[in-house]
Amino acid sequence: MIMDPKSNIPIIYLKSIDDDQGVFIWIGILEAASIASALQNVTFDRPMTHDLFKNLVESLKMTVSNIEIYDLKENTYYAKINFLSEESSFSIDARPSDAIAIALRSGALIYVDDKVFEKFKHMNGDTEIFDTSEEGKKWAEYLKNLKPEDFSKYKV
Repeated sequence: MIMDPKSNIPIIYLKSIDDDQGVFIWIGILEAASIASALQNVTFDRPMTHDLFKNLVESLKMTVSNIEIYDLKENTYYAKINFLSEESSFSIDARPSDAIAIALRSGALIYVDDKVFEKFKHMNGDTEIFDTSEEGKKWAEYLKNLKPEDFSKYKV
């Protein structure tokens, strides 16, 4: 996870362990703080929202088996959290940022469907620039040329 140095918007970069495919997911500042605290093993005196969720799941004798980012439609990612208990398994819909924050706290695997990688690759050709000012065009060009290795320059 990094902060975009120009817009100060948090971005998560998820990369495949099998190849060089990856996706960028822009997220909210509160979710970024929750993810950063989990990544850095920061604990608080009182539980934060994602900690409460994890505590509830554990008290119900369930586990988060994994999360899946399973679709990308109109620049919106879709995710689900998969649960296991002795009696059953089920999934719930979630924002990817919340699902990632919960997965990190639960030690659950994070999966990205191959079609999401594919849609992300083709997204540049389908995007429309809403801000046609010089500044808007400059941002569109910056985002178009953003590469995974650029993210190692900036840490949260």
